Amino acid sequence: MSLLRSERVAAFLLVIAAFVGLVVANSAFGDAAVAVRDFHLAIPFLGLDLSVSHWVKDGLLAIFFFVAAIELRHELTHGELDSRRKALIPMVAAVGGVLVPSLIFLLIVTDPVYAVGWPIPTATDIAFALGVLALVGRGLPSRVRAMLLALAVIDDLIAILIIAFFFTTDLQPLALIGAVPLVLLFGWLSFRVRSKRAPLVITAMIVIGIVTWVLVYHSGIHPTVAGVALGLVMTPGSAEPTRRGLEPWTNALVLPLFALVASIVLIPDVGVDELNPVFWGILVALPVGKLIGITAGAMIARQLAPKRERAAALSIGDVLVVASLGGIGFTVSLLMNELAFEAVPEVAAEGTLAVLGGSLFSIIIGVIITVVRVRQHRASHTLEPEEAKENPVA
Repeated sequence: MSLLRSERVAAFLLVIAAFVGLVVANSAFGDAAVAVRDFHLAIPFLGLDLSVSHWVKDGLLAIFFFVAAIELRHELTHGELDSRRKALIPMVAAVGGVLVPSLIFLLIVTDPVYAVGWPIPTATDIAFALGVLALVGRGLPSRVRAMLLALAVIDDLIAILIIAFFFTTDLQPLALIGAVPLVLLFGWLSFRVRSKRAPLVITAMIVIGIVTWVLVYHSGIHPTVAGVALGLVMTPGSAEPTRRGLEPWTNALVLPLFALVASIVLIPDVGVDELNPVFWGILVALPVGKLIGITAGAMIARQLAPKRERAAALSIGDVLVVASLGGIGFTVSLLMNELAFEAVPEVAAEGTLAVLGGSLFSIIIGVIITVVRVRQHRASHTLEPEEAKENPVA
């Protein structure tokens, strides 16, 4: 299980799953793969009738958001975001990393019908970005990883808010109101996980979590929000063991399954000039928009910070590492694409390819910048102290 907690392994499994989905969809088994993806599994007494694809992206992915919410709570209370001083730079950088890609997308996609896809290039995939950094970033200061983690966590929070506010249809207030006391009860029970009745408490929490998910689903809000709410109300003492217990499953099953299902799309048989502007908007906005937006945001925040914090902030070279890897949208971007263009399958297919392509470009750019930066850090450490002062790393 410890191997499945590795950020490198998580990133590797995501790539393999997406590659397999894309290859199978465009092979002789493509029709069978689409049939399995669209096959419906119903639970009538709960009022649920979802396709395999929806069970994965609405159901299993809620577990991923549950784990992400636990990590977000930890960062807000004991981590890199536990004070305004610490949170300033990653917060402003994350906002820049949302605004600039959105603007680039809207400059390219001028048709209001397709402009709804503006949130797609705003996301950063925590697992993937940290995995790439772990793979090629040995030798960088630990603050680089901390900054990337903090930025990705804030990015996820923004993505959750976007999903809740912009992709909610036919809101059913009664179902949502019914979910609120269950979330609070879930949080209250988390205080008693270590009691003598732990097995009974854990069973009750699982049942409450499922019922909460069902109610949020019927409320019209995307059900992954249920996972976020449940993760945020857990006590630290029970949240951390839960995260560690679920992390191997999210890395090895939940995220790869989602990547596999989301990547089952046919490559459009059209010329480059016939591709929808949505394709180009995502393809450009993910790597370019994130790189510019995060870097600009971090530099602006650095100037706003007190002198003492400014001295401790990452240098421009290390910020570029974070900004380039921040363009790996993948999981959340694929989800945004599904939500934005669910009614237009052909555009959703091009959007999926653009997310994969944009993330791939970000990986390539990120790896190059990271490798160069690692060499600079290692070179600076081999210099004599006096020489190092005369030749600081940029």
